[in-house]
Amino acid sequence: MEEMEEELKCPVCGSFYREPIILPCSHNLCQACARNILVQTPESESPQSRRASGSGVSDYDYLDLDKMSLYSEADSGYGSYGGFASAPTTPCQKSPNGVRVFPPAMPPPPTHLSPALAPVPRNSCITCPQCHRSLILDDRGLRGFPKNRVLEGVIDRYQQSKAAALKCQLCEKAPKEATVMCEQCDVFYCDPCRLRCHPPRGPLAKHRLVPPAQGRVSRRLSPRKVSTCTDHELENHSMYCVQCKMPVCYQCLEEGKHSSHEVKALGAMWKLHKSQLSQALNGLSDRAKEAKEFLVQLRTMVQQIQENSVEFEACLVAQCDALIDALNRRKAQLLARVNKEHEHKLKVVRDQISHCTVKLRQTTGLMEYCLEVIKENDPSGFLQISDALIRRVHLTEDQWGKGTLTPRMTTDFDLSLDNSPLLQSIHQLDFVQVKVPATPILQLEECCTHNNSATLSWKQPPLSTVAAEGYILELDDGSGGQFREVYVGKETMCTVDGLHFNSTYNARVKAFNKTGVSPYSKTLVLQTSEVAWFAFDPGSAHSDIIFSNDNLTVTCSSYDDRVVLGKTGFSKGVHYWELTIDRYDNHPDPAFGVARIDVMKDVMLGKDDKAWAMYVDNNRSWFMHSNSHTNRTEGGITKGATIGVLLDLNRKTLTFFINNEQQGPIAFENVEGLFFPAVSLNRNVQVTLHTGLPVPDFYSSRASIA
Repeated sequence: MEEMEEELKCPVCGSFYREPIILPCSHNLCQACARNILVQTPESESPQSRRASGSGVSDYDYLDLDKMSLYSEADSGYGSYGGFASAPTTPCQKSPNGVRVFPPAMPPPPTHLSPALAPVPRNSCITCPQCHRSLILDDRGLRGFPKNRVLEGVIDRYQQSKAAALKCQLCEKAPKEATVMCEQCDVFYCDPCRLRCHPPRGPLAKHRLVPPAQGRVSRRLSPRKVSTCTDHELENHSMYCVQCKMPVCYQCLEEGKHSSHEVKALGAMWKLHKSQLSQALNGLSDRAKEAKEFLVQLRTMVQQIQENSVEFEACLVAQCDALIDALNRRKAQLLARVNKEHEHKLKVVRDQISHCTVKLRQTTGLMEYCLEVIKENDPSGFLQISDALIRRVHLTEDQWGKGTLTPRMTTDFDLSLDNSPLLQSIHQLDFVQVKVPATPILQLEECCTHNNSATLSWKQPPLSTVAAEGYILELDDGSGGQFREVYVGKETMCTVDGLHFNSTYNARVKAFNKTGVSPYSKTLVLQTSEVAWFAFDPGSAHSDIIFSNDNLTVTCSSYDDRVVLGKTGFSKGVHYWELTIDRYDNHPDPAFGVARIDVMKDVMLGKDDKAWAMYVDNNRSWFMHSNSHTNRTEGGITKGATIGVLLDLNRKTLTFFINNEQQGPIAFENVEGLFFPAVSLNRNVQVTLHTGLPVPDFYSSRASIA
């Protein structure tokens, strides 16, 4: 909580706020400090004269900043009360917090009244020491400003948490440490004073004695005085004016300036604003966490710069020593350049650490202050400052914007000593820049997989100064094997097709130029889909095939058989898809199965050695490969029937189903390689493809038993 202390100090006196009041600009001042910085204005600028002339718009009149300047923009240490011939120029002072404070135009008259009740000079003006916004007070003077009871409560808790051990309140000389507190008497006692002044008999026997720490907590949690209306001092705040954004009383609503304004229940608005402040703090908390991590990164960079500097100096010394006397004359100059680069890097990083530390301390202080404010149970007091705190939290969060948490300096020394010239060229010896590109960064938010395809994206680091001529993308085989190059080129995004389904791939990328190749990026793990979603491929189909339904439905009016393939090929895993018979007349014999990409498209599927199929009519079916017909099986198809195709490349088998029943034995064994789903149609047969289906349960059970 120590970082919150600056939030609890008055900008004028530099001490903890005493009876703080809230200015219309949402800043706070001690009542006594507010009175000390009052300035008397000419009669023509008084609120009464303004209202008489019809120019007054509120209880507080803000001064025209073009006519009155109470802040020296040149930072000369002087402020001017300009625009009025009778107003002399008065020197300004600075508070312990470094904020400009303007003394009163005339010393306040001595009075025995409190700062709020003491008379205020006529036509007085006050200027906020923080935002330098000026306003003219009305007849109520400082009593017209609401008291910040929430801030008072936070200060009380803070001071209590920082206080030393609690002392006895009845010891006459040196107070001893208190051992108990009486909740009814509200007094701390040491043991001797408790026995003497609070004996456990008579009426005092019923009093509850608690440990001092518990008593301090109970004091802290005791309810404070309810805030009253600044316009009607006998009325408590009961509603919240949405238009003016302030708590009001019933009398304000009945006869005051808020009578026509929209109002809401005080408790509801209290909860709403607490929720808004909590939500705003969540975002700021994330920024603070990032800032802490960033500071760790910067401090690590300091260590890395130190280590790299030592390593670089050692290498440089070894090279220079190898070049005998001629290199020794040059060595001092080269070391000086390295040290200069070293100091420059350290200075930049340390300056950034200092700047970020100050900003983080301010952010943490504001967060702790807001959290303490949220603990308050005074709705009106909270609502008086909640809007300003929410704005401050959002503003502070915005200050941690893009670029703030980015290092301004790299840890590497982009220099390399060229020791190849001959001895006669030693006097021309100089550093050359390292020209190998920096390690690329994979952009995780843009990398993804779809079916058996993977898309990867990468970029150069933001602080990289060496251009890359191209990139090399590598993937393993999906089984943890060796990496292989899948892309070489200038683009920073690549899609790799034809991967195995339900497989885990590792990907990495490196940059290159004429000088050499960068280190590999971090390895990215990619998971392809467990099941395949695909459609028929119009690009590879016979021209007589007619497509519809987003290429999921096909038909053919030709009398001869025509072949169409699916878009996705399989070389690994278990895959299952189905086809429904939408139209089936005159008992044709369509064929279903798998094929190579170069299968013949104008004959029945299975006629050549590039296809493995089952052709079926209304009564029976056959398996066919290389024009060899086998395993005639009874049972055919009709309109509405479903054909299932199960390609198990783990067991190297192909099996067919009709209406969820296996058709014949396993159709083909020892099938391996790359296969595409395939169909051959003729005579107006129409089928629809269904993909993304899991393997049938009965087959999975059978496979697990096997």
